[in-house]
Amino acid sequence: MSQEQDHINPEHLQYTPSQTEASVTDSSGKNIDVLIDNISKVVKGHREQIIQIITCLIAKGHILLEDNPGSGKTVMAKTLAYSLSGEKDHSDFKRIQFTPDLLPMDLIGSHLYDEGNKDFIFKKGPLFCNILLADEINRASPKVQSALLECMAENQISIGDQTYKLEDLFFVIATQNPIEMEGTYPLPNAQLDRFFMKINFGYVSEDIELEIYKKQLEIQRSQEKVQAVLNMKDVLELRSKAEEVHVDDNIIVSINNIVRSTREHSGVLLGASVRAGIILLKCLRAYAVIHKRNYVVEDDLAALAKPVLQHRLLFKNLGAETNAMDGIVKTEINRLSRLNLRK
Repeated sequence: MSQEQDHINPEHLQYTPSQTEASVTDSSGKNIDVLIDNISKVVKGHREQIIQIITCLIAKGHILLEDNPGSGKTVMAKTLAYSLSGEKDHSDFKRIQFTPDLLPMDLIGSHLYDEGNKDFIFKKGPLFCNILLADEINRASPKVQSALLECMAENQISIGDQTYKLEDLFFVIATQNPIEMEGTYPLPNAQLDRFFMKINFGYVSEDIELEIYKKQLEIQRSQEKVQAVLNMKDVLELRSKAEEVHVDDNIIVSINNIVRSTREHSGVLLGASVRAGIILLKCLRAYAVIHKRNYVVEDDLAALAKPVLQHRLLFKNLGAETNAMDGIVKTEINRLSRLNLRK
């Protein structure tokens, strides 16, 4: 295959946005740039991961970060929360440290007896917030992990015959240690499927790490004084913009082809579901808004297919895990490039 065919050309479009449409998207994009830059003052060397996390936020999803302790995941979640303003100075941020002895009521809340009213009242747990950091989620038992299923999928919590709605903006950033580390429980497939993406935070480059050591006090002060640069209304407007993003029919065909190919690949035991394809579509729209476009291009699909789909699949062996997705996605990107969709 030639280098020309392998190249992903963002100009391969069947849709040409009008000036009015483009300017609206650009205005939203400026807000996102401010948010990314604000987070980057504290979280050094992780711009790509910051964009992926904000993509899930705008797509109305949740994200799972898998990495070793000390790579900046908790700082990332706090900085994002403090960069958004709510009814108070900052958005409502909660952190739960998952441990083997954690109980579902520690997340959801419980009924307490009120002596004054002679009745039970419901005391809300930490799940009632805007941004939740579920730290080391795979250290808790599957029973506790399952307490997150309803709130992540339906933005509500049911207790007995009562249903409590969560905030319009409810976003879970979960972290987990690599599965080979002791004292961890693999997340059930139903739980994994609630996360729009699973990404590795990773270590920073040598130059960035050296800069962190030299400017450690400055970075710490920045973390303590994070300014809110967007409010909840801004985020909800960005979500509305994402729903208006145009997706060319040929890209939708590619999404369908990729999802179906995961079910037929020789290295995959269990392929992606229809819901996985819908989530990929939502993330593509959000990713386009972040890049100041109201249309999706091949680059978006190439960037997101793997982090959105790979954690939903069961593979025959570790070697197949990388080769399967890389091959499937490359085939579709090459197909789109050859179509030359420009008007």
